[in-house]
Amino acid sequence: MSVQYKDYYQSLGVARTANADEIKKAFRKLAREFHPDVAKDKKKAEEKFKEINEAYEVLSDPDKRKKYDELGANWKSGAEFRPPPGGGGFGGQPFRGGRPMSSEDFQTHFGGTGFSDFFEQLFGSRMRGNGFGGAGPAAEPAAEESRDIEGDLMVTLEEAKRGSLRTVTVRHDHRTDSHQVKIPAGITEGQKLRMTGRGEHGGDLYLRVRLAKHPDFEVDGHNLVYELELAPWEAALGAEIAVPTLDGKVNIKIPAGIASGQKLRVRGRGLGKAGDLLIINKIVVPGKISDAQRKLWEQLARESRFNPRD
Repeated sequence: MSVQYKDYYQSLGVARTANADEIKKAFRKLAREFHPDVAKDKKKAEEKFKEINEAYEVLSDPDKRKKYDELGANWKSGAEFRPPPGGGGFGGQPFRGGRPMSSEDFQTHFGGTGFSDFFEQLFGSRMRGNGFGGAGPAAEPAAEESRDIEGDLMVTLEEAKRGSLRTVTVRHDHRTDSHQVKIPAGITEGQKLRMTGRGEHGGDLYLRVRLAKHPDFEVDGHNLVYELELAPWEAALGAEIAVPTLDGKVNIKIPAGIASGQKLRVRGRGLGKAGDLLIINKIVVPGKISDAQRKLWEQLARESRFNPRD
C-alpha cells in the first residue's frame, strides 16, 4: 500500500545534518507559532501543529530518526511511498499462521489520531493478539478470526490535563467505522485506551497515547517540567516572575540565593489531579555587556567574598 512520503526535515525547516539542539530549537519556534491556543486560524494551525509534532516525534528520537534516514534523502514530500519489504513498524510484519500477512490479508487505516498514514506505516503497530503467529508451520485461521488492532493517538497536553472527546475512524474490511474516544483527564504517555469489540471481527481496538510535544514543557509522569532562565541578579536578590502553565500564567516567588538547577514546585498545575508544575532554574549570563556594565561587574567581583570553588 502506497502512502504520501513525509519530509520531516522540511517540516521543521532544518537540514538533514541538523543536530539535536538545532532540531529542538526549530520545533519550539514553530510550535509556539502554530499552537492552536494562540493561532488566529485554528484549523490551519491545528494541522500544522500535528505535522511539526510528528516530525519532531521522529527526528528527536535517535532510533526513529535512524530508521527514517535509512529510507534515503531522494524522496520528495508528497511523493508516493511504499514501505520496504518486512516493514510495518517496529513490531515487524504481521503474521497469519506461519507466513507473513500481505496487504490483501489485512489493511487498516486510522483517521483522527493526529498521525499520518506514513508515520503509521513506518512506526505504528497495526495488529496483535490472535493474528500474530509464532515460528514454524501453523494451520490457517478461520477467515473471521477476531484480532486486536493497535494504533497511536496523539494527545495534546491540554487534552491530557482536562480530558476530551475525539472522533477516530478505522478503515478496514472495505468499511469505515467511526468511534467516539473519551480521553480521560490525567492520561499519561504510553497509556492505552481500550475499545472492546471495535477491532477486527470482534477483537478489541487499542489506542496508545503519544503526548504531543510542547514548546514550553517536558513531561515527567503526571508532572510538567519548565526550565526558567534567570538573570544572575534575579537569582541573587530574588524576584517575582510570571511563568506559563496550561491554564495561563501564574506568578511565583524566586527566593534570594537560589542555585542553578534548583527546583521549585507549583502544586496542581500538571496533568490531572496528581500532577504538579516543576520549575528548574537556570542562571543565564548576558552574552554581551557594555563598558558601564563591565565596570559594575568588576566592582561586584572586588567587593564580593563569594567563591563557588571554596
